[in-house]
Amino acid sequence: MVTEPKSMDDLIYFTRRIIGTGKAKAWVYKKECPECHKEKMGKPVEKGHVKIRAKEYVCPGCGFVEEKAEHEGKLVLEVQYTCPHCEKEGVGTTEYKLKTFEGVKSYVVICEHCGGKIAITKKMKEGKKKK
Repeated sequence: MVTEPKSMDDLIYFTRRIIGTGKAKAWVYKKECPECHKEKMGKPVEKGHVKIRAKEYVCPGCGFVEEKAEHEGKLVLEVQYTCPHCEKEGVGTTEYKLKTFEGVKSYVVICEHCGGKIAITKKMKEGKKKK
């Protein structure tokens, strides 16, 4: 079961996409610090701005540092979608890891109704169709 976010401050990633005849809304919640269990891990803040291309995640409470690859391996992408194949609404989850689907890096979710693959790609990217 997915829970829709109340605030963008709780999220690491959020997107809305139109996928053919369907659409998707996807997000990833921040994880709790494994050391102090009080704060949510996030990218480091320098001079009041979040460091966008940081290679680690930091706890603002205790200062615990975790490598980006290790931290993102524990995260879960939650999706609300209208399937472009069967046009039914559904929800799903997948790991927060880009995979190559139809030649494009994307997060791939399986439709709970028809089993079709729904690709959430970077903006303006379209998959290569098989002839």
